[in-house]
Amino acid sequence: MKQIFTRYVLALITSFGLVTGVFADVKSAVEQVQQQAGQAVETVKNTAQELGQQAQAQANKMAADIEHSQQAKEIAAGILKPIYQLAEAMSFSAFHWLAFALMLAGVIGWALQLVLGKLVVASQGGFDIREVISDATVLVISLVGLVLTTQAATENSTFTQSTVSVLSSALVGLILGIVLYFWGQSQELEATQARERASKKR
Repeated sequence: MKQIFTRYVLALITSFGLVTGVFADVKSAVEQVQQQAGQAVETVKNTAQELGQQAQAQANKMAADIEHSQQAKEIAAGILKPIYQLAEAMSFSAFHWLAFALMLAGVIGWALQLVLGKLVVASQGGFDIREVISDATVLVISLVGLVLTTQAATENSTFTQSTVSVLSSALVGLILGIVLYFWGQSQELEATQARERASKKR
């Protein structure tokens, strides 16, 4: 009985030693993998940083070449010339008043269309992500235009200094924006209904 117990204890000790050795091997393997992964991440990071620096240097070189290119200057002048001519032709006293009203109408109309209009269309069972992207794009363009128009009016006219001009232009923009909203909403509802009729025919 004593010999059996002794063998059992020895077997347990041996098993424990084996398990301990396995755990040690696993731990060592995990540490090696972590070390290799860390080295790989560092290598990728350094490579990405070097590529970014090279790309930045190449972009700066290209920009400098274009900046000193006579042909590029002529192309830029050709693009700006008709814009300058149009600006001169539209330099009447009410230009900033009209521009402010139109840009504000765009912001109001497309903001309403992007929120309320899409809710109305969704309630009718229609939703198109392309329409959302399109409306959001026009809204951003209108908002940028409104900011630039206000800045230009502040620097080049007395429009922003006249309370009557600002309020009247804003009122016209508000009314026009609401009209644009209802017009756009009706178009989207008609398109939704047309798609539904086409799907039923199939």
